[in-house]
Amino acid sequence: MNSILVIDDDENILNVIRMRLEAKGFRVVTATEGEKALEMSKEEVFDLAVVDLKLGDKDGIDLMDSLHQINPELPVIILTAYGTIESAVEAMRKGAYGYLTKPFQHEEFLLQIERCLEKVRLSSEISRLRELVEEKYQFKNIIGKSKKMTAVLEQVANVARTDSNVYIEGESGTGKELIAKTLHVASKRSHFPFVAINCAAIPETLLESELFGYKKGAFTGALTSKKGIFLQANKGTLFLDEISEMTLPMQAKLLRVLEEGEFYPLGSEELVKVDVRIIAASNRNLANLVEEGKFREDLFYRIHVIPIRLPPLRERKEDIPLLARHFLDKYAKKMNKDIKGFSPSAIQKLIVYSWPGNIRELENAIECAVAMATHDYIDQDLLLQAQGVDDKGQLKPLRDAKEEFEREYLIQLLNITQGNISRAAKLAGKYRADLYDLLRKHDLDPSTFRRN
Repeated sequence: MNSILVIDDDENILNVIRMRLEAKGFRVVTATEGEKALEMSKEEVFDLAVVDLKLGDKDGIDLMDSLHQINPELPVIILTAYGTIESAVEAMRKGAYGYLTKPFQHEEFLLQIERCLEKVRLSSEISRLRELVEEKYQFKNIIGKSKKMTAVLEQVANVARTDSNVYIEGESGTGKELIAKTLHVASKRSHFPFVAINCAAIPETLLESELFGYKKGAFTGALTSKKGIFLQANKGTLFLDEISEMTLPMQAKLLRVLEEGEFYPLGSEELVKVDVRIIAASNRNLANLVEEGKFREDLFYRIHVIPIRLPPLRERKEDIPLLARHFLDKYAKKMNKDIKGFSPSAIQKLIVYSWPGNIRELENAIECAVAMATHDYIDQDLLLQAQGVDDKGQLKPLRDAKEEFEREYLIQLLNITQGNISRAAKLAGKYRADLYDLLRKHDLDPSTFRRN
């Protein structure tokens, strides 16, 4: 049961809110004074706070700040009879989840409550996913904090505990296998095997025996029986990477196993039953391959139950400094080098480059730079040496180039100031309000640039 703290100096409003929320199954604690609410929040952890903007003893926004000092993760919805745009903007800037003007519709109020609690649940689940991935695979920042990757993690959090098949689409090097592993470690199958196979890396003549196994003597060279990958993954998760490269005859055999949950190993007359969750992935568009007759439509629908698209690195540039720092720490430790970080020009070069090889290419570039480094900081001259490119590309339309420069400038600005808006505005020579407008225009969240 979710606990909600409601603070309003009007007893009648408190009673109405309590009655309606309790009717929906929430536990409600009320207070008419800000100081009393602060005492309560020190004694109990609440899931949500509803705060009146104008209290007798305290300003609602100031009270929200005080509540966040006690519990930084507490979501707050602001209520007010003074519905000005300025107060709404100020409340949201200071960290309010939502804003309602009295008198408000009961349905609208409940909808905000439910949306807020769902966001809290997802945030908590995403934190758990990050911890799981860091603990098991030593990857924390590899996931990223951009809005696009946060949306991916929200999908993962929602579907991890289900048993539905998942299809991950993304360019080479975007981290498809890591997302598959994250789905596995967060699922009820986490205590059973996670088995991965790259369908493009195994010749067609060997793929069937790799997937289903074989009995001794099934073919020339089968000197012993071998357990196939399906059986190795029994009760766990099977990750079929680059499934688009599987031939049509092999697709037909795979489809039968997915439909029946059973198969015959090569050379065996004994039926084997398996319970496996399938996560498939490809860097190609499967729907287009279906239209071209290169991929079975029935298999497409069997594996394409829950689609997850991984954005390429060029679409999540705010993650690049995080990832670069992660790889820098990794390889500096591995090579026993004391490297403190990147120069500003190096960070700019990393952000401007389009990364056709995505995270894999970024990791290779950082490893190369660390190996070549002779100073405390990595400068731009050491970056992308192995690739031999500077990403000049073709000339873009002026409007597109201006938009891209503006966004990249803001990302660099926020990285330098670690998300501090006052410092960023001063460096950029802009008013804070104007800077906020630019950040909203480019869908950038300053909090993602703050270091923990």
